Amino acid sequence: MSKTSVQEWLLIFYSVPSHPVSNRMKIWRKLAKAGAVQLKGAVYILPATEEHEEFFQWLIGEVKSMSGDGAFVKSGEIKSMNEPDIKALFIRQSEKEYADLEKKINALERKVQSMRKGTQIREADGLGDELSKIERAVEDIAKRDFFSSSTGRAMKGRIQAIRNGLKGPGRASTETTTAIRLRRKADYQDRIWTTRKNPFVDRMASAWLIRRFIDPKAPFTFIDEREVSSLNSSTVAFDVRGGTFTHVGDLCTFEVLVKSFGIKDKTVKKIAEIVHDLDVKDEKYGKPETTGVEDILSGIRKTAKNDTDGLERGMAAFEMLYQSKS
Repeated sequence: MSKTSVQEWLLIFYSVPSHPVSNRMKIWRKLAKAGAVQLKGAVYILPATEEHEEFFQWLIGEVKSMSGDGAFVKSGEIKSMNEPDIKALFIRQSEKEYADLEKKINALERKVQSMRKGTQIREADGLGDELSKIERAVEDIAKRDFFSSSTGRAMKGRIQAIRNGLKGPGRASTETTTAIRLRRKADYQDRIWTTRKNPFVDRMASAWLIRRFIDPKAPFTFIDEREVSSLNSSTVAFDVRGGTFTHVGDLCTFEVLVKSFGIKDKTVKKIAEIVHDLDVKDEKYGKPETTGVEDILSGIRKTAKNDTDGLERGMAAFEMLYQSKS
């Protein structure tokens, strides 16, 4: 959460009929999922943000639909508590959630440390899936860890250490062993970029990357794979077998383009992990948002008027994803 000179808070207080009990549990679960801390009785608190304010507005509406009542207020001060005390409540709540994963991480660390050299590849394949599940759980908690608890930071470090351990001898990735030639953006201006028909994840993302970071005026066309060999020098084929830019080893086309043009943007790196997981389907990064991104792109693909329309709308979706993660 970004730091401000004065931290403001949102406090919600509500009441719902005692029956059915399921209604009370439903509201409580939604507050817990949002990371709200219980102050007293049915009074909960969240750091003041537009997102949390919208959530409280929606929740009060739901409470009233249950024949209950409630309201929420924004305040820069709680008379009986100072700011560090309030933040400590959130940190303790996050640390309690992280603690539930502690045993799983401890067990996984022991497995990685005890892996014998001769069985490393076989064992690591199963442990990678286990690590991805833990990482997704940690990322879910991190969304509610508003004040970046030390436990959360340490846990992310341990996850990275385990991942590095799984990449030990015998598991060197193709990404590190395959040389990808660096290209000059200047050599790829005023070129036509072409790819396979019926564009989806990797092609949509790659087209967005091309237009945003390589040539903002890049036009796109679509071909059948058998046409690649007949293309002239002014046309650049991507994400198509035999194309200039396509999969290399375990890298998808988007990742190859990023490396080929030396794009160092941190947000692009985050998007590359999502695209990789969706396109290669090896759960290498275990990004929790992949399902949501895939659903949106599937909707675009199904409703697109034609390939050009689908690609343009896919690029717009990746631009929104880029802005949300910047």
